[in-house]
Amino acid sequence: MDNRELQKLVEEISMKYFYKRFTHVASFNPRLRTTGGRYLLRSHNIEINKKYFDERGIEEMIGIIKHELCHYHLHIEKKGYQHRDADFKHLLNKVGAPRFCKPLPSNQIKRKMNTIQYKCKDCQQVYVRKKRIDTSRFVCGKCRGTLIYQGVMEGETKI
Repeated sequence: MDNRELQKLVEEISMKYFYKRFTHVASFNPRLRTTGGRYLLRSHNIEINKKYFDERGIEEMIGIIKHELCHYHLHIEKKGYQHRDADFKHLLNKVGAPRFCKPLPSNQIKRKMNTIQYKCKDCQQVYVRKKRIDTSRFVCGKCRGTLIYQGVMEGETKI
């Protein structure tokens, strides 16, 4: 699918579900990484992440297009077009558009989560942190005792 086919698809979806014309430009943006698409407020154009079409198929992309068209039509009509607005939520339900898109499997990176452990010298309370803390500035929240650095602990793989 190229930009011309996408433009035609967006125009068809706009007429079919919203009964209104889409008169601006829809295109694929290869720089989008974490979102399925976006509506540009100043130009009124819509950009779609092509990876969603490649990895999830046409149905997922149609849902993303419906979502972006909700932003588009509400903004043009000067109604609440943001995710938190009641107008937006109502229109999403009316046309069957998802509020958020599913994450892509290619964006989920496996990594080791290391944790740092501290222990109170007085009451033996254990604290686990992701980042190191300055033990000369911080004390135990339970007894106000001195914290002792215990070391880095290897964590399990997180997605």
